[in-house]
Amino acid sequence: MNDAFHRLRVQVFCYATEDEDLIYDTLAELTGTEGLEVEVCSGEHGNRMVIMQDELKGRKVAELFSRLPAELVDELIGKAEERVDDDCNFHMRIDKQEAVQGRYVLAHHGDVVSLTGKLVSHPARKSIAVDNLRRFLEGLQQARREPSEERTGSP
Repeated sequence: MNDAFHRLRVQVFCYATEDEDLIYDTLAELTGTEGLEVEVCSGEHGNRMVIMQDELKGRKVAELFSRLPAELVDELIGKAEERVDDDCNFHMRIDKQEAVQGRYVLAHHGDVVSLTGKLVSHPARKSIAVDNLRRFLEGLQQARREPSEERTGSP
């Protein structure tokens, strides 16, 4: 499996009305790390807001994507072009409230876990970055299938 990402930043905003420990645990479970960066700041109206984030590299990126449901990874493969900008950056938002429940689904609103990463692309072209992303995700999907094929004796 190739390394499609130079780095992947995972970030979430925790608002005053939310359980910080629950949000922290949710992000730690998604990233597979306990050493999250936590920054306390004030929101627009002076209310407490906590920004939690982590930056992943190497196998940690693959491990994160392996935690996502196969259906979601298939959706990312199909829409890879839409997830990559002209500067070879990957963008994805997971519904934060669903993630707290242990379900990872794409979000189209603002209450999210944000994943932003710099994709490998030499030379730096969107088309190359998209191809690398697809190969990376397809490799993950293949790795998911291989263990079950070995148990059933299928080729």
